[in-house]
Amino acid sequence: MKNKKFKDNLITYAVVIVLYLIMEILMKTGNLSSHLKGLLVPVIYYAVIAVALNLCVGILGELSIGHCGFMCIGAFASAVFSKLTQNTLPTAPRFFLAFVIGIATAALFGFLIGIPVLRLKGDYLAIVTLAFGEIIKNVINAVYFGVDSHGPHFSLNNVMELGMEPDGQVIINGAMGVTGTPRDANFTIATIVLLLSLFVVLNLMNSRAGRAIMAVRDNSIAAESAGINVTGYKMMAFTISAAIAGAAGVLFSHNITSLTATSQYFGYNASIMILVYVVLGGIGNIRGSVIAAAILYLLPEMLRELNTYRMLIYSIVLIVMMLFNWAPAAVEWRQKIAHKFVKRNA
Repeated sequence: MKNKKFKDNLITYAVVIVLYLIMEILMKTGNLSSHLKGLLVPVIYYAVIAVALNLCVGILGELSIGHCGFMCIGAFASAVFSKLTQNTLPTAPRFFLAFVIGIATAALFGFLIGIPVLRLKGDYLAIVTLAFGEIIKNVINAVYFGVDSHGPHFSLNNVMELGMEPDGQVIINGAMGVTGTPRDANFTIATIVLLLSLFVVLNLMNSRAGRAIMAVRDNSIAAESAGINVTGYKMMAFTISAAIAGAAGVLFSHNITSLTATSQYFGYNASIMILVYVVLGGIGNIRGSVIAAAILYLLPEMLRELNTYRMLIYSIVLIVMMLFNWAPAAVEWRQKIAHKFVKRNA
């Protein structure tokens, strides 16, 4: 059983690495359009947050619609640090520390939010996490933050009330967000982050803690009666999930020049879109989340020339993927194919 899981993990890593090498070869040979080049990093950070959400939804069994909030926290925490140290730290250590700060901040908020939220179940948990994501977005849009020779300045009204000296620098400009963040994220770094996220989640699933988390998911009362610390393992999974979402936020903020807490990137629709990636990829199927995120993010962009039929084709693909993953006949057919393949190679 352990060998089978190990092989499955290797297949997941291999899929990511092979796709990375194919994209790199296409870029080096000039066979990839500039439009598709610009989509490579975004598709990776959406795959990372899909992996994070699948840990919460598929492995822990708790429906969260607020992971874009953790992504937003990681994005802004890291962007603020990068802006503050842009002229004082070299690129490599600055970006590494930005990652650490973004992940740690998202994990901290995940832990604090998890304390009251994980007492809820089902729809109530989903509503509260959705509210958390909206609150985070709106709070950041109301914050003005700058730094001068006298130190940091905060305001919730406007940038003029910061009262900074002429040498001051505005870091967060309310709804205009953070501008001029160093574009340190690239396709290679994003792929490494995705592989590390997969390594953390897949090894957690196959560990003693992961089996305890899945036992809590299946039956929390039975797990507690067997001596499993239900609250502790829920907090562990939720915090790790929030930290990985924060890593996606760091990639996001360091891939664009202007970071704003808009609904397009961190709102309700974005959270639902990531949940769609998880559901269509297979709840609890980490590799499926990565593949679904890649297909469903790239497909609408690649079909932009078909203005009239773009969303129709996209909708058909969604239906086909849903039937392929969840229809009983399709599941039975996939199991037969897998059994024949295993039997042939045995």
